[in-house]
Amino acid sequence: MCDLQQARPGGPHTALTAVIQRLTFLATCFMIELKNLDLRSDAAAQRVVKDETVSVEFAAGDGELMSLEGPNRYVRGDALITGSTGDRWVVSRDRFDAKYLPAEASLAHGEPGAYRNRPAVVLARQMTGPFTLARSAAGGDVLRGTAGDWVMQYSPGDYGVVQAARFAKVYRLAE
Repeated sequence: MCDLQQARPGGPHTALTAVIQRLTFLATCFMIELKNLDLRSDAAAQRVVKDETVSVEFAAGDGELMSLEGPNRYVRGDALITGSTGDRWVVSRDRFDAKYLPAEASLAHGEPGAYRNRPAVVLARQMTGPFTLARSAAGGDVLRGTAGDWVMQYSPGDYGVVQAARFAKVYRLAE
């Protein structure tokens, strides 16, 4: 039987911490870099729809927002979104205008406030190991995911990463 207190000097959690650090290091060594991804031909991909009300602000200038999956650069006018689970991300203004509607009739489109996504079928695939993925086929921000997270393909060359817990709360299988 392993006695963690005797395994290393410094207390009961030192050995466990060292093991966790080694495992984290190994996971990053074996991270899959996804490129030229097309879920339309992936048998493991699912057709899903997001159902969520989000809080939106619009960027007053250029900047970067750090999401759980990686950096999201934005320019003036882009939508800075906070989801129902507290996650934050950026949507370019032209994509936002096409994908979101004010949640209440009293809110003028383009003003900060609550918005709902227009229901749209997207492709999703749950990953079995850690991975990285550029937000677009042309490159851009690189997102990271872990085992259990989902790769999202909104359209050819347009990607996202959604953590497993968030996916379970806001996505459903398409009919």
